[in-house]
Amino acid sequence: MDLVVRTEHGAVRGSADGELSVFKGIPYAAPLDGARRFQAPEPPERWEGVRDASTFSAAVPQPPILPGIPSLWNPGDSAESLTLNVWTPDRGGGLPVLVWIHGGAFLGGSGNEYDPSRLARAGAVVVTVNYRVGYEGFGWVADAPANRGILDQLAALRWVQDNIAGFGGDPGNVTIFGESAGGTSVATLAAGSARHGLFRRAISQSLGSLFWAEDEFRKGSDLVVGQLGVPATAEALGGIAPETIHAAQTAAMAEINENRAAWTNSTPYAVVFDGEVLDDVPWEMLRRGSGREVDLICGYNTDEARMFTADMPAAAKDPALLARGLRLDPSAVDQYRAGYPAADDAELYAVMLSDQLFRMPSLWSTEAHARAGGRSYLYEFAWPSPARDGALGACHGLDVPFTFGVFDDVFGKMMLGDPPPADFEVLSAELRASWISFATTGDPGWPEYGDDRQVRIWNVPSTVVADPIKASREIWQTRFSA
Repeated sequence: MDLVVRTEHGAVRGSADGELSVFKGIPYAAPLDGARRFQAPEPPERWEGVRDASTFSAAVPQPPILPGIPSLWNPGDSAESLTLNVWTPDRGGGLPVLVWIHGGAFLGGSGNEYDPSRLARAGAVVVTVNYRVGYEGFGWVADAPANRGILDQLAALRWVQDNIAGFGGDPGNVTIFGESAGGTSVATLAAGSARHGLFRRAISQSLGSLFWAEDEFRKGSDLVVGQLGVPATAEALGGIAPETIHAAQTAAMAEINENRAAWTNSTPYAVVFDGEVLDDVPWEMLRRGSGREVDLICGYNTDEARMFTADMPAAAKDPALLARGLRLDPSAVDQYRAGYPAADDAELYAVMLSDQLFRMPSLWSTEAHARAGGRSYLYEFAWPSPARDGALGACHGLDVPFTFGVFDDVFGKMMLGDPPPADFEVLSAELRASWISFATTGDPGWPEYGDDRQVRIWNVPSTVVADPIKASREIWQTRFSA
């Protein structure tokens, strides 16, 4: 079988994985060397002959994120890391295209970590993307645009428009999907003004509260670059080793978390309201009608914050203290107690934090899009993890193994057990079929969100329920309506 495809910048040769053709490490932008680490993405150089596309590129610069999980990037790795990977079941043409934008709090992650083979085998061309994270992607630079990680994603989507037909995909039927920081990126792209018809549909899994106003963006960046002894220009920062920036970033995060109530985010990196990529939070932009033509799914996991609260001391899980940190009215704690009467303080703390971080942004974005006349769907992922005797519940990130049908990597084994429960395959197959259906036709298999607030509950069995987190929605309604 001929596994050579010609792209705008040169020919690539992939490899066969059963009935799939797989192409890895295709550059969509120039290498991140010198000042280019901190500038807007530039097109890659053209190459002669046929480029080998059988192995992944290096990941973008980043520190190790989780203990026990190997680092994705190491000093000395290649600067050619703004790349993407393509899985296709049929290069004959006309297939829906799914473009995955990974999570990682804008601190880390790589498209190379994900295996979308099972999604591709169901009848789609699937693309995974590397984009800049950390200061390279989201720090303030005096002579470069903000949101460079989002600009990378836009460059990758332009590559898809120009080239995906050669891999069997339909450039007129592209769906972007992502989780956590990836879900935040998806909502940013759907609601922002810079997409220029690059996709038709969007799936935002666990859309996070990862947004900065300009002044806080500058203040967070100053915490990092202030330790480096250089001006915040692309040329000067390009001469600083990534690992030196990572060390400064760690110190900045510690300082932010020592005075958490004074900051919107717990890291120095988020999407900034720059007037180019995004003017305001996605739910505000969507309510104004931005992105009305994009079909949109948003969703959250029932127990998002348990991933972060499970190991906190019980005494630290104080709902009243959290309410002050979240800038909620003090009466909100009593409202939460009334809305969740079976929950103790530790559980209320997790519910409140889940609402602020992920559940309300997902709900608000869905509701805003629907009110503006967009085709909008909302889901809740409720299947509880068996890990740690059920302490994590349906926590943040748990939906990702189900999305790809992959359970035997480090994260999957940690969340699902080895082997996973039998109903993993049942729910994974159902969720994957829904995403493929949505990418193909715009219909995920449950009713659009409207005045009756119909929500898909992903579990075994899955159901459709009206307004499942009504208590939380009503507590936070003033924030959405303001």
